Amino acid sequence: LGIIVSLMHASGCSKAFGEWAAQRIKTKKSSLIFTTLLGLFFCIDDYFNSLTTANIMRPITDKHKVSRARLAYNVDCTAAPICIIAPISSWAAAVTGFVEGEDGLSIFVRAIPYNFYALLTIVMMIFLAISGLEYGPMKKHEKNAKENGDLFTSGTKQAIAEMEVNPKGRVCDLIVPIIILIVSCVIGMIYSGGFFSGESFIDAFSNSDASVGLAYGAFVAIILTVIFYLCRRVLSFKSIMESLPEGFKAMVPAILILTFAWTLKAMTDSLGAKEFVAGLMKSGAANFADFLPAIIFIVACLLAFATGTSWGTFGILIPIVVAMFAQDHTMMIMSISACMAGAVCGDHCSPIS
Repeated sequence: LGIIVSLMHASGCSKAFGEWAAQRIKTKKSSLIFTTLLGLFFCIDDYFNSLTTANIMRPITDKHKVSRARLAYNVDCTAAPICIIAPISSWAAAVTGFVEGEDGLSIFVRAIPYNFYALLTIVMMIFLAISGLEYGPMKKHEKNAKENGDLFTSGTKQAIAEMEVNPKGRVCDLIVPIIILIVSCVIGMIYSGGFFSGESFIDAFSNSDASVGLAYGAFVAIILTVIFYLCRRVLSFKSIMESLPEGFKAMVPAILILTFAWTLKAMTDSLGAKEFVAGLMKSGAANFADFLPAIIFIVACLLAFATGTSWGTFGILIPIVVAMFAQDHTMMIMSISACMAGAVCGDHCSPIS
């Protein structure tokens, strides 16, 4: 995924798409609505979402005097929430990887309706974009941008490091690779679920291994994207090869987060943390179990806020939740959803995220 993002940026398609959108976006309200919709469209990965949406929309929102704080808030509040409810995303693969001994993808899909934080955040972003309502510190930023033309509420314009733009990029260089990636990931997921061995599409999708399917899909998408760019003569073979390590380096922090999360998970497993917490909860009052999803949400919020990582929070809490509710799948799904929602909420609020 990191390599595909790197290839797309090298092609100059983000600027081309931004110029195309600028011809159709005439007001501040429409620029915010389009930013939100674009954020909901790029649901494969939150890094990919943030990088692409921000780079495309920044010149347009600047033109309509949207403060950088408002743009950052809009991008941040659509990236993670849409990824945590999208079955075809790196987040789905991460979550299902922590649900051992269960049908991870099926549980992820069934948990979507309970993920109130993600769903309500998306609804709120759409409402704020349409209504134009601003409040709190954000109102100060927006007022200053509108009246004084200061997008930073700092009195001076900050320098932004601009990447060298490839003039050959076109809108199709953005749309086609994304379509290829989505189609390839779907095919990869149903392949891992046995679709080509006789299983129905629904059964294959529910039984699929999300991490394996996404890996297959991403590999195929890289190859097809490289062929597409070479045929279009947007990038030279040398430029494409230079983009590969750049894309990998961009994902090193995410890889390290998962590595440390899995290490912490293995350590807590060896200490018997899952069994201890599960036994502690079972020995409590029966009615107390009804409050556990809310408690898990709060714990996930605090943990993600303190560590700055939602994926690390998944690694700590989800295995405990699975062990705790091994005999009650309804509570397991609700609690996993509460964990995912709390992790995203804490991650959003954390200054070290």
